Amino acid sequence: MAAAIGIIGGSGLYEIEGFEKAEERVVETPFGSPSDALVGGSLGGREVWFLPRHGRGHRLLPTEINHRANLWALRDAGVRFLICVTAVGSLKEAYRPRDIVLPDQYFDRTSRREQHTFFGRGIVGHVSFGDPVSAGLRGILKAASQPEAVAVHDGGTYVNMDGPAFSTRAESEGNRQLGFDVVGMTNLPEAKLAREAEIALATLAMITDYDCWKTDEAPVTAEAVMGHLQANVAAAKRIIARAVPEIPVEAEWPEHRSLDGAIMTPRTAWPEESVRMLAPILQRFL
Repeated sequence: MAAAIGIIGGSGLYEIEGFEKAEERVVETPFGSPSDALVGGSLGGREVWFLPRHGRGHRLLPTEINHRANLWALRDAGVRFLICVTAVGSLKEAYRPRDIVLPDQYFDRTSRREQHTFFGRGIVGHVSFGDPVSAGLRGILKAASQPEAVAVHDGGTYVNMDGPAFSTRAESEGNRQLGFDVVGMTNLPEAKLAREAEIALATLAMITDYDCWKTDEAPVTAEAVMGHLQANVAAAKRIIARAVPEIPVEAEWPEHRSLDGAIMTPRTAWPEESVRMLAPILQRFL
């Protein structure tokens, strides 16, 4: 059976030319409710599931997003490849609003890390995360981005802050001095949980602003972000439509076996309730 493809982004992202919507699936998970119903259908001959990160109508703050429920629901739907579309602020002069960045690294400044893992409750797991993005999927997104009339930056470090307020100028300058490339509020937890769920993930980071470090520009505002984001989303839809048919049918990349050697707790000691909670993620070990 062909592996499904997941797309996390804005609520209108599934309005892609060629996407044939088949169903909306309301999922309850052991970790609570996802951001919204999954929207499933066919694109480029592949099964695709869309999930609006902030809920339809943009109802959830970054710190209110239930990332575990989102990734659990996608894995339960058979997703093994995941494209994330997310707005970011630029920390470099050369990375301009409406450019696209394909991050290959993350830096974690979040404060709720205990909610960014499926493990615990009697099962201890430590996945390898040195290379947090799927190189194969990032390469597909890079090729699919080339026809766009925008600059595409392959690689870069995404620093994840909590929000919901944008950075102070001191924070922005500190992130720049550390060499980070873009700043956002949501994508790192998705990458961590995708790795634990053995899902290959790559991100289209759409630059909407210069954060607040660039003093010859107005500091970032929600209004400015939304203006650039609308243009970026149009590009993202075209990129996704080109990328999806190029994604392998079988889930055979290294990310699809990321739990090999990662679980420290012997199988005989796994609490049955925890096994039931993690059934979609641990299924090949059961």
